[in-house]
Amino acid sequence: MSKFLSTRAGTWTGFGAAALVLFGAAPLLLSGFRLGLLAQFLCYAIVAVGIGLAWGRGGMLTLGQGVFFGMGAYLMAMHMKLADAEFRNGPGSVPDFMELAGLRELPGYWVPFASPVFTIAAILVLPTAFAVLLGLAVFKRRVKGAYFAILSQALAGAFAILLIGQQSMGGFNGLSRFRYFFGYNLDDPVNQQMLYFIAAGVLLVVVAVALQLRRSRYGELLVAVRDAEERVRFLGYDAANVKVVAYATAALFAAVAGAIFVPIVGIISPANIGIVPSIMFLLGVAIGGRASLIGPVIGALAVAYAQTALSEQFPSAWTYAQGLLFIVVIALLPGGIASIAAATKRFRREPVTAEAAA
Repeated sequence: MSKFLSTRAGTWTGFGAAALVLFGAAPLLLSGFRLGLLAQFLCYAIVAVGIGLAWGRGGMLTLGQGVFFGMGAYLMAMHMKLADAEFRNGPGSVPDFMELAGLRELPGYWVPFASPVFTIAAILVLPTAFAVLLGLAVFKRRVKGAYFAILSQALAGAFAILLIGQQSMGGFNGLSRFRYFFGYNLDDPVNQQMLYFIAAGVLLVVVAVALQLRRSRYGELLVAVRDAEERVRFLGYDAANVKVVAYATAALFAAVAGAIFVPIVGIISPANIGIVPSIMFLLGVAIGGRASLIGPVIGALAVAYAQTALSEQFPSAWTYAQGLLFIVVIALLPGGIASIAAATKRFRREPVTAEAAA
């Protein structure tokens, strides 16, 4: 089965099955509320695909993806708040939360985000450019391993603290109460379903991009840098540049996921982008299987669903169950949920080998 999935026909079959489930079965079987939850989970899965590329293939323990997720989310939220203010009071109006905070004039860096084109370009360019600059500064100095993980986690914490102190960005409460998404009313169930389809489509595109990168020569080089970085340098390749590409790609995926997350959930705050959310992104990848392509998606969906289901039934104990899930999976399946098939096949072969030896 695994050999078939690695072929071109198997790849198209897998994408076709995923599209059938996401675009056909889910909208028919799930209520509007559950479909909205699934759309939120798909945003987490998009982030997980990028982490799987950077961590699983490149060996970079990215504990700060909340930074890029938050950048994309806040940039989209700024445009949506300006669109709501313009609809309510005309062009150049100040968003409602600024009025409550006593701000009577729109800050200069908010003004360009009244344009949808500028907003989309900013979401795609700014987080990616920041990741490139940060990656060059870190990887050129050969910072890696636990030092890179701590640095990325500290960056997530600092970013959340910075936003808390910015009243022009909503402070601790963040930005919320959005009414329109590029002219579409968010209260309309049809538009809410449209957001789900957008999230599902973006996830499929992101997985396709990650698959192409994994199968390309760059993907082989990325694995070589992960396993034997000094040998790669000796062969004349710049390992830092190889890492920067994977790190920036993961940042781009996270930013796009954050931008889609905002209209789906209706709020973005520092609590959604700090250290804890960044660790949760990583937790899903670890449980699903960071070395595989689909493992991070499965893990992110499983963790998000478990968090929601357990928090509904056991509000004060779901975190313990989540920690237990992580321990059990890592202890019994180091390769994550995606390695179940391989582990089962290996378990079936061992008795046969033992009998043949006897």
